[in-house]
Amino acid sequence: MIFSDFRRRALPFRNVLGFTFSYWRRQSRLAWAIAIAVIFSTLAEVLVPVYAGHLIDAIASSTSDRDTTLARAVQALGMMILLGAIMLILRHLAFMGIVRMTLRIMSEVAQEAFWRVQRFATDWHANTFAGSVVRKVTRGMWAIDQLDDTLLIAMLPSLVVLLGSTVLLGLHWPLMGAVVFIGSFGFVLLTAILSIGYVGPAARVSNAWDTRTGGALADAVSCNAVVKAFGAETREDDRLARVVSRWRRRTNRTWMRATNNGTAQLIALLILRTAVIGTVIWLWLEGRASPGDVAYVLTTYFVVHGYLRDIGVHIRDLQRSVNDMEELVAIHGEPLGITDRPDAKPIAIEDGRIEFDRVRFHYPGHEHPLYTDLSVTIGAGEKVGLVGLSGSGKTTFVKLIQRLHDINGGEIRIDGQNVAACAQASLRAQIAIVQQEPILFHRSLAENIAYARPKATMTEIERAAKLANAHDFITRLPGGYGTLVGERGVKLSGGERQRVALARAFLADAPILILDEATSSLDSESEAMIQEATERLIEGRTAIVIAHRLSTVRSLKRILIFERGRIIEEGDHRSLVQRPDGTYRRLFDRQVLGLVDA
Repeated sequence: MIFSDFRRRALPFRNVLGFTFSYWRRQSRLAWAIAIAVIFSTLAEVLVPVYAGHLIDAIASSTSDRDTTLARAVQALGMMILLGAIMLILRHLAFMGIVRMTLRIMSEVAQEAFWRVQRFATDWHANTFAGSVVRKVTRGMWAIDQLDDTLLIAMLPSLVVLLGSTVLLGLHWPLMGAVVFIGSFGFVLLTAILSIGYVGPAARVSNAWDTRTGGALADAVSCNAVVKAFGAETREDDRLARVVSRWRRRTNRTWMRATNNGTAQLIALLILRTAVIGTVIWLWLEGRASPGDVAYVLTTYFVVHGYLRDIGVHIRDLQRSVNDMEELVAIHGEPLGITDRPDAKPIAIEDGRIEFDRVRFHYPGHEHPLYTDLSVTIGAGEKVGLVGLSGSGKTTFVKLIQRLHDINGGEIRIDGQNVAACAQASLRAQIAIVQQEPILFHRSLAENIAYARPKATMTEIERAAKLANAHDFITRLPGGYGTLVGERGVKLSGGERQRVALARAFLADAPILILDEATSSLDSESEAMIQEATERLIEGRTAIVIAHRLSTVRSLKRILIFERGRIIEEGDHRSLVQRPDGTYRRLFDRQVLGLVDA
């Protein structure tokens, strides 16, 4: 029972070390070169006490031949200097190698984690704090630096010293070798058990609260406009204080356990030191050790003692770095959700004909499927409006066209090509989207517009901005197209952000356009400008408009009414509004009456 519990708690160590070694294997030659340099530099240090003992014996020798004594002493000193030089050179080379290897691994780990996060399903992003993800990646990335140093520069030399010293002492005095071996092995075992089984679980919990703290900070900072709007600074202070309080309690427990662990290690070292010194004194009293031998044993023990004391620190560092990397390793182990098939090829969209053929879709965790047998065709170049209450299936419809989710049955085809068999990047690159709440990068306006076509010229960017009625307000800004828009575009008004998003869609020049009504929360002047730009944008493309206000879709020749994942009505505005008991008529009357009451 105890053994199985220890194995369970040691599982994160195995996962993290396996993850780290997989990156070492990518640079196996360099990793082996570092290990060999460390081993031989440490062996040189292990041999120094041997010649220190020879030096003491030469000096303490009773012979009257001073030249012989001097020669023996100089020879011993020369060997000590040579061994020191070898140790210095090899350690320097090892450090040069580990700097190169670790930086490369940190770069690869960060880039690959970012690659995975970018490709996780939209549901994963919807349920995850962006600040927490950043904290997991950066904390884990820097933990790799500590882990590499701990394993190669710290623990490997410690093991070489312990084994080398034990062997050398055992060759002279088997009893002394046994004392050092048993004491050292017991100390390492005690340290490992305390770190993995006692400190590790507490550190795991405190790291989880550290991640939550980062998420809470990012959440409040990114929504600062809302905080200010409601005068809620004190409320957010209190909320963060509660999170920090729990983090402090968990971290205090971790640090206290680490302190207790360190004290237990010092007690074990004190016992081992007493045993070694007592044994060498007994050997001297028995005439089995000379003064030089005593000096050799004491010098060797002090080297061993230093490394053992450091092993305690190293194992604590190892445990800490493993805990810090756990969440990063978990990200690398997280399934991507939506993946390309091995034989996936780029999709070629020319006409933009969209077909839903008996589509079945079930959100994970929901009791019932949203779509059970949905079939609908949108012709090439057709403009279609999607209307329905929240949760009726409108947004899911356009997400499935982009393959942001995989369907559970049926097929979705564009120009006769099954989207599930095509490369996702090529599919989404040919679908332009203007969202209700457009998201901009904290980059220049030119970069935000050109995000649809990074190689676009400045002339093309300005032309897209003019088509979107954005050029005039951009040129009035102090930095023009070089103006930074702030995080998520907070420096711009809602109407300005919408026009930048429209410019991006113009520049994309994609055959399929998806519009999540962009005018529902704007003033009348901005609405008119955006409506004018939108009418230009939809010309010559297959356009799908998600309507929140029915006035947006009045001019469209085809409107689909969704209810609980089914299309219950279809037609143009005139025909739909003439159905007295129809859902569209009910929604229309409600909006018209709302305007009249206003």
